[in-house]
Amino acid sequence: MIRLDGALATLVVGAVALWFLPANWGAYGTYVLSLWLVTSIAAMGLNLTLGYAGQVSLAQAAFVGIGAYVTALLTKAGVPWWAAFALSGLACFVVGVLLGFPALRVQHHYLAFVTLAFATFVWLVLRNEQWLTGGTFGLSNIPRPTLFGERLDRALPFHRFVVAITLVLALAMWWLVRSPWGRAFQALRENPVRAASLGVDVRAYTLLAFAIGSAYGGFAGALYAPLVEFIDPAPFTLGASLMMLLTVIVGGPGYVLGPFLGALLAIALPEWLRFTGGLYLIVFAAVVMALLVVCPQGFLGLLDRMGRALLRRAEARRTEPRRA
Repeated sequence: MIRLDGALATLVVGAVALWFLPANWGAYGTYVLSLWLVTSIAAMGLNLTLGYAGQVSLAQAAFVGIGAYVTALLTKAGVPWWAAFALSGLACFVVGVLLGFPALRVQHHYLAFVTLAFATFVWLVLRNEQWLTGGTFGLSNIPRPTLFGERLDRALPFHRFVVAITLVLALAMWWLVRSPWGRAFQALRENPVRAASLGVDVRAYTLLAFAIGSAYGGFAGALYAPLVEFIDPAPFTLGASLMMLLTVIVGGPGYVLGPFLGALLAIALPEWLRFTGGLYLIVFAAVVMALLVVCPQGFLGLLDRMGRALLRRAEARRTEPRRA
């Protein structure tokens, strides 16, 4: 009998709930849920790079932009969405390999500078190459995918489509982090020298972490473009990459469910706080800062620490009568 761990069970149950939840939420509420899932996909890729491989990247929003523009250009030219989706992930995978080469020589904040420069370069290309990207005018009328001959133009069918794609990608990431590759990524994060002494190919696994994390950014962009049906360079700035990094850190780097929780706080919490008027961003920032001060490992890290403390107390109570 196969035993499902907590993360896998939560992913499956959450996908079932999200499939039926927004039936009466209206178009905008359904859009917010879909945007949360798309952001979670991009955060999953960054979580692999940061939370498991220990490499800091400030270019995830740039990869989302590459995926969005590749999908928009191809689908507007008549290419089926499924092919555009695969090509968007492949394009970001290849670019991630090329960008990963500097990671072989630099670490931590030096690597952040490399990815920062790349993110700025991508944004400038999207903004200035009007003949290809539309520049500041963007690309409009991006078609949504077709499933079994039916267009997913309405909000609810497309949301359920996003739920299905997110679940597949999340299960693939769950399998990856539990595989020998995932254990190699964690060894690389903890101590690269020790990992190399144990036979881990540091160069190959560093490149692989960057490439897979970048591909997930491309997959997120391939869903983002038909979700909003209009893209311009604004959502893919350096600020968006910083927000993506904050999403992973707040949710809990190195946890499978961390990207979903972090994206929920980054996307849904500001919507819930709009009743505060212009103060909602200040409230959101205060909540995030308080969380990081209390537990730098993120919200799931805080829950994990509290759970371990409760287990230690329960174990101490069980052993106390024996000592007496």
